[in-house]
Amino acid sequence: MGLSIRNQIAGTVTSVTAGEAMASVKVRLEGGQDITAAVTAEAAKELGLAEGSAVKALVKATEVSLATGAVSGVSIRNQIPGTVVDVAAGPAMASVKVDVNGGGLTAAITADAVKELGLANGSSVVALIKATEISLASA
Repeated sequence: MGLSIRNQIAGTVTSVTAGEAMASVKVRLEGGQDITAAVTAEAAKELGLAEGSAVKALVKATEVSLATGAVSGVSIRNQIPGTVVDVAAGPAMASVKVDVNGGGLTAAITADAVKELGLANGSSVVALIKATEISLASA
């Protein structure tokens, strides 16, 4: 089955903390970054998620925000450093491709944000992704 989700990064589950309705799943990406995904407890069980499970972290490009440095004082758990490798900007929106150690991410952001942040090939950025916006697929 094909997916329209461009951001698909392989990793390994390092822990699963299940609650009554939701589970917090920590994943180490191939590049060594640690991320957290919040999925339903039912999904975690159905996927058989456990320490050592191979997974793919899936994130829609519209759910990836970019900052020019690490951000403190924010509830967003996932901050992945990277380097801009391509910017395709139209009059309103832009697609920004970011090379992160072990893979790549695409962020769909406004053209105004690209200008205000001064994003161009080679720019250092931090991709920000809420744990609730990361889906997991068994690999």
